[in-house]
Amino acid sequence: MKKLFFIVVEIYAYDTISAAFRLLKYYYLDSILLIIKRKSGMETVMKENQNLKTFTMDKLENIHIYGRTGSQRMPLPLFWTASGVELYVTGTELWMEVEADYETHEPWISIEINGAWIGRQMITAGKKDICIFRNMDAAATKRVRIFRDVQAMSDDASLFLQIHSFQSDGIFKEVPEKSRKIEIIGDSITSGEGTIGAQEEQDWISMWFTALNNYAVITADRLDADFHIVSQSGWGIVTGWDNNPHSSLPDYYEQVCGLCKGERNEKAGAKENYDFSSWQPDSVIINLGTNDAGAFENEEWTDPQTGLTFKQHKNEDGTYNKEDERRLIEKAKAFLKTIRKHNPNAEILWAYGMIGTPILSMLETAIQEFVKETGDAKARLIVLPQAEGDGIGARCHPGVINHRQAADILVKELEK
Repeated sequence: MKKLFFIVVEIYAYDTISAAFRLLKYYYLDSILLIIKRKSGMETVMKENQNLKTFTMDKLENIHIYGRTGSQRMPLPLFWTASGVELYVTGTELWMEVEADYETHEPWISIEINGAWIGRQMITAGKKDICIFRNMDAAATKRVRIFRDVQAMSDDASLFLQIHSFQSDGIFKEVPEKSRKIEIIGDSITSGEGTIGAQEEQDWISMWFTALNNYAVITADRLDADFHIVSQSGWGIVTGWDNNPHSSLPDYYEQVCGLCKGERNEKAGAKENYDFSSWQPDSVIINLGTNDAGAFENEEWTDPQTGLTFKQHKNEDGTYNKEDERRLIEKAKAFLKTIRKHNPNAEILWAYGMIGTPILSMLETAIQEFVKETGDAKARLIVLPQAEGDGIGARCHPGVINHRQAADILVKELEK
């Protein structure tokens, strides 16, 4: 039978805690619950602001939400890379109540105040209050942006990140409307993988993802644009890098965030059909193809449930198998048609590169055939600069230098 002791201590010194845990060892206890009471008269850690008011997400009107959402607003789910919020708020303090969970990939957030990136942190499991700022000028209006750094993780059904409320002693003011809207669709490059951390970092962990070093966010900010990102590392047009045909991002485009698994995400609206009428972009950027190119080089994928296999092939002479090449072209064309159906007035820009361009000719063919078949004059292809030298970041992915180079090209293209 397990022994459970409840020990109540009044803290006079730090060694009181260590003494309590020595009891655990001495009495061979299986568990111990330590209830800590602060001794009257001890110095407090932080003076509590009695003027803070709570604003739940379903009541807060003066807020701008980045990223796709479904029907749930309270709490507000942050599904995709760089999903988040923007606030214009006065007051001396701002706190955010968040809730998170995960099996493997903990979420991270970045905090920006008045255009400066001032904080980045891991969000551990549970519900907690995070201080965004303190002791600032009460009368001054602060522009605050908070972004989810880590992409939706299709292989972690437990992962979710939600905002419950904000607490402030100030006033939330109307957020100015952006001059345009941009949707960016892609893989690990668009998820910002490797945009933070040293070049030698190779661990597949959440820490090496970030939103603010991402070409998509950099491009949008330079154009004063609102943006949505839809991206997933390792995924492609036809398959993922490993030839898994279930890792096709176009298959999930019409859902809010259909690749998210788990009951909490489904309840928050991830599997809902996305309401495209709620947010119509001026431009749609597609940065897919890098993992499809990898699939041609890698081994066949075997379905662990059925034993069926799938493979994009190269011929013995190194050329691409015509049937598999055609499959990619047709899937790319079908995706362009889906995007056009839901975004009838947007320009479509397929931006390929940053990690080589081995299937460039296939994408060129797909665009050309799409334009010819539909008469659509608002779709084109551009090549982005490849990451080299200092432009390479963590996990052998493009780093922030290369992302800024890509943003330079995209800004010029979108300003035409």
